[in-house]
Amino acid sequence: MRHIPGPSHLAPLVFLHEGLGSVSMWSQRDRDWPEELCKATGRAGWLYSRRGYGQSDPIPDVRGKPRMNGFWHEGRHEPDYMHREALDVLPELLQAIGVDTPPILVGHSDGATIALLYASRHPVTACVAIAPHVFVEDLSIRSIELAREAYLADPSERGLRHRLSRHHRDVDNAFWQWNDIWLSAGFRSFDIRQECAAIRSPLLAIQGRDDEYGTLEQIHQIGQNALHSHIVEIPDCGHSPHRDQPALLTQAVAGFLEKLEAPT
Repeated sequence: MRHIPGPSHLAPLVFLHEGLGSVSMWSQRDRDWPEELCKATGRAGWLYSRRGYGQSDPIPDVRGKPRMNGFWHEGRHEPDYMHREALDVLPELLQAIGVDTPPILVGHSDGATIALLYASRHPVTACVAIAPHVFVEDLSIRSIELAREAYLADPSERGLRHRLSRHHRDVDNAFWQWNDIWLSAGFRSFDIRQECAAIRSPLLAIQGRDDEYGTLEQIHQIGQNALHSHIVEIPDCGHSPHRDQPALLTQAVAGFLEKLEAPT
């Protein structure tokens, strides 16, 4: 858990990381993007690692058998794991850290999906979804298959596993809990477009035009289902705008939030 101090009278930013992310992975290449956004918006920030990521406790037997006596094994994710994070875990966490006003959720990838799901059931001051997944695409599956190959293929310091190990207490736990469920047959029908239509709070959906994990149809579908949403495409940008185009991302998010505070 990380807290970036700020004024208590404004809704804080709550950052929700990607499928292989953690608190530390928000800040790379000598740039602390969450702190940059907090300064640009004049708000406090909270960052946390979901269970099994970063320095949090690993999930027991994350690659256990899918079913045992008709029930899911303790460590195995089900296709609704992001619903559980949004509807069960996040409300408890916000209460535990004392966020008693509707927060501004800033989610990336899986974290963006979790933010959308939370905003579909709970009031938020705003929801910022960066490279969200609202339905499963063939492009996403191919890229996740390639990630699995890369994770297994190169044991050197340049390899994906070693690079991720700098950010995760149990890197195998972090990787397989994400990779296995995304490549499972049961997850192919994952679709939250109906939930997006239930969001009434201000909503910003942002995606890089060169996103290797999803087409721009992801944010366009948000725009079609949540008609009040604001859609932004970032040029020369892949799946991680906070790494590829941090200045443009900060400008887009800060500008969006500033308009919320402007007198009407």
